Amino acid sequence: MNYTTRSAVIAAFALAAAGMSAQSLAQKADAQKKMGFFISSAGSGKGGDLGGLAGADKLCQSLAASAGAGKRVWRAYLSASASGGAKAVHARDRIGKGPWYNATGELIARNLDDLHDANNLTTQTALTEKGAVVNGRGDKPNMHDILTGSDSQGRAFPGTGDTTCSNWTSSSAGAGSAQVGHHDRIGLNAQANMLSWNQSHPSRGCSQDNLRATGGNGLIYCFAAK
Repeated sequence: MNYTTRSAVIAAFALAAAGMSAQSLAQKADAQKKMGFFISSAGSGKGGDLGGLAGADKLCQSLAASAGAGKRVWRAYLSASASGGAKAVHARDRIGKGPWYNATGELIARNLDDLHDANNLTTQTALTEKGAVVNGRGDKPNMHDILTGSDSQGRAFPGTGDTTCSNWTSSSAGAGSAQVGHHDRIGLNAQANMLSWNQSHPSRGCSQDNLRATGGNGLIYCFAAK
């Protein structure tokens, strides 16, 4: 093999290696942008009764699987109050460390601090597992109330007041409530809580009709913890 031929072969191998490297980097980037967040396209149908945290997690896992993302471990962004000797559970402690991307590959938050301070949740990015936009204020029906049971930092509320519909086991119309957030960041006014994605106001009760009365449908946020 002469010098010219050898040089051409070396150049060809170098180009092939560069192409494979670029492809590998692209595949890695795509893998890193796999869906890690969505709003559930449906709730339990029983208001605030989600079957507890375990039932809510099961709902997230099932919906993720229907969208081809069932290999990841999914958790509902829900807090639970201290009860019966059990300590409170904080939503932020259940969902992993991030980053989280939506169904179309848009970054929602890089980490927990980002999520609770300067996230990218808007009407156009807070999508369902199917990549659909969720009805917000001004749409019919309005479904922007998302169940969280959490304060602005993703923690359970102290005290004895019910902010979690009896830790997500009650569908009572006569007692209890659930703290909700506005996924569209729009409310009755421009006060901070009205613009909050996770701590806007309590529901009027725990039945499905109660949740619908204030602009919800029993939907939840789901995050990939792993």
